[in-house]
Amino acid sequence: LCCECGQVHLLPDNHLYNFQDEVDDELICHICLQPLLQPMDTPCGHTYCFKCLENFMQEYNFCPMDRKKLSFQQCHKSSLLVRNLLDKLVVVCPFKAECQQTMQRCELEAHLQNRCPGFKKYKSELQRKKNPVSKGKEDPSTKAEASMPRDPEVPSRGSSLVAESSAAAVVSLGTAEPGLVNPAFEETEEDLPQRASLVAETSTIEIHREDPEEELGMRIVGGKDTPLGNIVVQEVLRDSVVAADGRIAPGDHILEVNGVNISSVTHCQAVSFLRHPGPVLHLMVLQEKGFSNKTAQQDSTCAANREVIHVTLIKRDRSEPLGIKLIRKTDEAGIFILDLLEGGLAAKNGKLSRNDRVLSINGQDLRQGTPETAAQIIQSSESRVNFVVLRQLGVQLPDPGEDGSTSNNSSSSNGGSPVHHRRRLDQGHYRRKSTYQKKTVAIKKEPKESLGITIGGGRDNKNKLPIYVTSVQPIGCLFRDGRIKRGDVLLSINGIDLTHLNYYEAVSALKSNAASHSVTLKALEILPTDSTDPSLDIKERGFSWSPLWTTWLGLPSYLHCCQDIVLSKGNLESWGFSIVGGFEESKGNQPFFIKTIVPGTPAFRDRRLKCGDEIVAVNGVPAVGMSNSELIPMLKEQRNKVTLTVVSWPGSLV
Repeated sequence: LCCECGQVHLLPDNHLYNFQDEVDDELICHICLQPLLQPMDTPCGHTYCFKCLENFMQEYNFCPMDRKKLSFQQCHKSSLLVRNLLDKLVVVCPFKAECQQTMQRCELEAHLQNRCPGFKKYKSELQRKKNPVSKGKEDPSTKAEASMPRDPEVPSRGSSLVAESSAAAVVSLGTAEPGLVNPAFEETEEDLPQRASLVAETSTIEIHREDPEEELGMRIVGGKDTPLGNIVVQEVLRDSVVAADGRIAPGDHILEVNGVNISSVTHCQAVSFLRHPGPVLHLMVLQEKGFSNKTAQQDSTCAANREVIHVTLIKRDRSEPLGIKLIRKTDEAGIFILDLLEGGLAAKNGKLSRNDRVLSINGQDLRQGTPETAAQIIQSSESRVNFVVLRQLGVQLPDPGEDGSTSNNSSSSNGGSPVHHRRRLDQGHYRRKSTYQKKTVAIKKEPKESLGITIGGGRDNKNKLPIYVTSVQPIGCLFRDGRIKRGDVLLSINGIDLTHLNYYEAVSALKSNAASHSVTLKALEILPTDSTDPSLDIKERGFSWSPLWTTWLGLPSYLHCCQDIVLSKGNLESWGFSIVGGFEESKGNQPFFIKTIVPGTPAFRDRRLKCGDEIVAVNGVPAVGMSNSELIPMLKEQRNKVTLTVVSWPGSLV
């Protein structure tokens, strides 16, 4: 059951409510035919639910009512008056057997969390199923409380509020999620001297450009349709608008574009938002600042025994206190929870603990904050108060599904654990979805007639790309034939292999064979995986065309060009990068990707690894089929040197 509406629905779908009275047709969404949720207005005067419109715009580019051309970034939140009218609609508690209460729609979540006997009974039964009573005398309620910070039911709802998107982004970097490994944050030495804690902060950046349609000049990777999840800056191009501004750097996570949350959109949608023309662009970014100094006392417990936790408290009304005492410590910056008042909202919720360090509240960074600032943020909150806290754990509980193993396997001759030897690299990196189709194009032509195409890529390119078609000119035999399209990867011409040639060798091969009476081209056509793919319909606004980052991910493994990167570090350093991906029961085999590179670390100083790079092997041991709990020990047991085999694809240009 959803903990907000108390009913069963898919995560991407809207919440469900039982309304007491018939709702006016003016307040109905004409996509889902239910009362509006998070209403969004279109320029043509129609209003839809945020999620309904978002899902619709992933497939179509017009308004559902009048079919006028429309893009999601043109839409905006409805007025506060409309949102308040919708929030005041009266609903019936979904747990009719145990509770016959009615309330305003905006009050239902607080009712379920704090007052509803039916939902309380449901949670108790669910907890008993998760934690059956063992033979020991451990109190089940204690076990339930201890497990709550890891509870996957804690909602993040990245698409609903600016504040929540910031908090969610902080959690995504610091929390051990399924599929997320953070070697950069884990010290593996037994005797740690003074070390450092990782600092990340959000900031809003205004980018000004004289030409509203000029490229920003950066490459991005990630998106909710990839293991990376967040949108991450891979590269900033020299002499570009972003480079001239100087505040955005590779590794920054882009959370919002012009007030629109992009922390939970597909890669194609993010590219579309960032390519939207305008003289001023407002970006909210999460930036890692590297490691800050800690005291020796803090270092007595390693970072592997700390956990970042996201907790949401729901106030019944704006003036309700949370029942939390906050203090500052003389020997450590920041705010800490001194006590939770018995019977207070935070104590009843049970997910905050004494001595938790408050990192942010409602997305506002409090790492250097004061209790007075925190109190003001809490008091000004309407109903929802989002905490991101850092907790020092007394004992590291092994949980392979989330954290991976924290033990060090004994080193073998190749630096890996014996269990890894059964995997073979010749099986390909992993079983990719088939997002391409082979085609053979044979055409007859005049000897002097040109092919009429331009190409890009080549193995001399810094990313060692295959040869691909950048345009098909209206003159030439291939335009007339119509089967070769922009974006096709060229495999051979008249039997000559093009897949291992550099750019100039490929141009020479195409020109020499174009002089023949007949030409046979073998190519791969990349099939779009997202109907909103902006690369399929880019107006010539100065954007130089190139395939999106997600296009390269779908190529077969034989077209990948791997490179070995050897990193070296001191005994007391971490490698300085985090990774996502790996085998999961629910998702099967996924590639491992570099998600973040921490400033000042070996990976950062080496400068060859980039965000979005795919890790194919570690010390020659293929990563295909591994879970993150298998890859963590392999990385941790490499004391001073590790060889990473990676495939690097260029991010999408915006």
